[in-house]
Amino acid sequence: MSEGIMSKAATMEIPISSNGVSGTLNEDESLEQDLQQVMVSGPNLNETSIVSGGYGGSTEGIIPTGNLKGPAVQINPRYIGLRPLTAEGQGFWTRSQPSSHPSLTSEELSRGVAVEKFDLVKKWGINTYKCTKQLISERFGRGSRTVDLELETQIELLRDTKRKYEGVLQLARALTAHFYSLVQTQRALGDAFSDLSQKSPELQEEFGYNAETQKLLCKNGETLLGAINFFVSSINTLINKTMEDTLMTVKLYETARLEYDAYRADLEELSLGPRDAATLNRIEIAQQHFQIHRMKYEKLRGDVTIKLRFLQENKVKVMHKQLLLFHNAISSYFAGNQQQLEASLQQFNIKLSSAASDKPSWLEEQ
Repeated sequence: MSEGIMSKAATMEIPISSNGVSGTLNEDESLEQDLQQVMVSGPNLNETSIVSGGYGGSTEGIIPTGNLKGPAVQINPRYIGLRPLTAEGQGFWTRSQPSSHPSLTSEELSRGVAVEKFDLVKKWGINTYKCTKQLISERFGRGSRTVDLELETQIELLRDTKRKYEGVLQLARALTAHFYSLVQTQRALGDAFSDLSQKSPELQEEFGYNAETQKLLCKNGETLLGAINFFVSSINTLINKTMEDTLMTVKLYETARLEYDAYRADLEELSLGPRDAATLNRIEIAQQHFQIHRMKYEKLRGDVTIKLRFLQENKVKVMHKQLLLFHNAISSYFAGNQQQLEASLQQFNIKLSSAASDKPSWLEEQ
């Protein structure tokens, strides 16, 4: 049975060596982080909605209480004699029509809420146990994991690219801060020269030229700051919104992969045992759970593939525009070409504040 099941999977399974996965997942810190990720996804006992087979924030099998008429709770009929919504106790339970049963007392409502919360915790505990067992067996080389080599290579490349872009963003912000300080110093120096020009008749012309030069450099510096700020803002959006959104989907995919392998291993273990009536029933239930998590895993794998492709296209377009802007603005500023510097900002529709668009100084008009 297990061979037939695994032949349908779109990915292959590779054994985990005694050192862990590919030599990169055997650190104690990484194992601790993964275990914490498994454990923090527990149910919220303050919620009155019922989760069936939920793990890691999944919304499968959730009935919002706002969509039900009557009390915002789910009542277990095994305790108060109400009828099930679906057969054989596999679905959710709901309150019968008011005409068939008398109104529920507060004690019965409280009992129903407590029972459903207990069932919720029980399902979460079983699911967490299976996933933790699978995670530990992978890390210590006693289990196997489903691996999509091409997709995982792209995911690792994305994480590496994000780290490098974060380094560029940090340096660009440092450049902005230092250059802003330079511009402010030039403005103060220009004001000092202008004041001395008025109070030193014998050096009025020399102080005046230097004052106008510093003011001109200050104006060009503000123009360059506008270009650098636009560059920083665009890179920040690419990293912390576009890339982060894709990585959030990747985290959901990795959680679904762990669940898929946990239920696959559970099904394989049951298939190797005795085939009595009780075991066959457990195998059937395990097969249903396995199919549910397999479909969830394959859906998220497809979502990650699509997002990675769109991210790559978007990244190329954004970086092509931003790198061209950064190069043209820096080159024009240090070449002293004010017209080309302003043209670069107009090309990318960057608007400066009114403080950077004063009328030309008398030195520029000479």
